Amino acid sequence: MSEEKKYRAPALEKGLEILELLAPSAVPMATSEISAALGRSISEIFRMIQVLEDHGYICRSGEGYRVTNRLFALGMAQPPIRDLLSQAVPAMHELANFTRQSCHLAMASGAEMVVVANVEAPGLLGFAVRMGYRRPLIHSASGHMLMAFQSDTMREDSMRATETAHLPFSRKELLARLDAVRAQGTITMPSPMLTAITDVSAPILRNGKALAALTIPFVDGPGATVSMEETTAALIRCVHAISQAVSDPV
Repeated sequence: MSEEKKYRAPALEKGLEILELLAPSAVPMATSEISAALGRSISEIFRMIQVLEDHGYICRSGEGYRVTNRLFALGMAQPPIRDLLSQAVPAMHELANFTRQSCHLAMASGAEMVVVANVEAPGLLGFAVRMGYRRPLIHSASGHMLMAFQSDTMREDSMRATETAHLPFSRKELLARLDAVRAQGTITMPSPMLTAITDVSAPILRNGKALAALTIPFVDGPGATVSMEETTAALIRCVHAISQAVSDPV
């Protein structure tokens, strides 16, 4: 069978190309830069840029355009995610209050994990990961947890997406690490962002598969009144409670 697309929607394709170009860009892009990057004329994309701006998917920033959080907000409005957040966020506040540490909830998106909820540590000092933050699955505690508690098929899909994103890794070593994480039920690893922070992560499960990973960036220091061991135990209690609340009825 020919792999040629059965249906085409040129205007929609141009709009998606623009969004996919702007989303990972660290700086706003001018119309001329978008045109050059996509290999399309300015006249070809001008109206599409205006429509995306009118609908709130992109916005002006200086002399260029950047994506807004509208797509992220639409994703969060999906009933499964909305229901998960309704159960998880109150429990995350209790966890943060007990441990005096921040925590964040992450879900898988292709080769990356994305933070969908966060609760800051109480008090004046602490470290928090912002909502919408993304990082490769293979480079984060949350990502390891999300991959460890998936079916073989979904894990394979994640590894293929990682390869497509040109992120180098050893399949043999990664699979061995994920098996160890699954057996342990939690993971503790140095933060990929800052020194003196240790990420502790555990899965929120439904039918044995990870819906999300709940992670505490544990800051050890004079302000840490709850030990790493107590923090890990509290995290495990928290994910078990959320997992039970979101589980399908028997």
